[in-house]
Amino acid sequence: MHDRALTSLIALRRILRATESHARLLARETGLSTPQLIVLQIVRHAGEATAKTVASQAGVGQATATALVDKLESRGFVRRQRGDSDRRQIWISLTDTGRAALEAAPDPLHENFTARFEQLPDWEQAMLVAALERIAALLGAAGLDASPVLHVGAIDHPGDHPGDHPGDHPGDHPGDHPGAG
Repeated sequence: MHDRALTSLIALRRILRATESHARLLARETGLSTPQLIVLQIVRHAGEATAKTVASQAGVGQATATALVDKLESRGFVRRQRGDSDRRQIWISLTDTGRAALEAAPDPLHENFTARFEQLPDWEQAMLVAALERIAALLGAAGLDASPVLHVGAIDHPGDHPGDHPGDHPGDHPGDHPGAG
């Protein structure tokens, strides 16, 4: 194996280990997975949210969001209640247990990364994005949905709204089934 290829694989393994290490720390400190933490953050930010809002902001299908909320509700982190004006509407809110878990959670890896990344000059940000996209393509992972790990809100690019692309609807992602998360 060539030196550059080996060095690239070592760097890639470091990235994987950093995300795995953070996921283990999060699970140890709070009992939550990263996608569950993101759901709690979305609900905290909104005060109350619907499953549709959670799905949109987390970048997952509604079935995945519902499965995550089901698990969080069964563990006492969130509660669901019907809307006052529209009884068909179900609102998700944090419980005291959910708020405590958020307080105990280590700083999300994606927030630390984003803060550091945004300090880089534009040319370096563009270079890193291009390199990472190329690496994903080389690994055959360019089309895989990984959004729950690295962002909390929706990515707002022109023409990039829910429903614009395959994978934006429930059932489009392999994880869009009850029990995911």
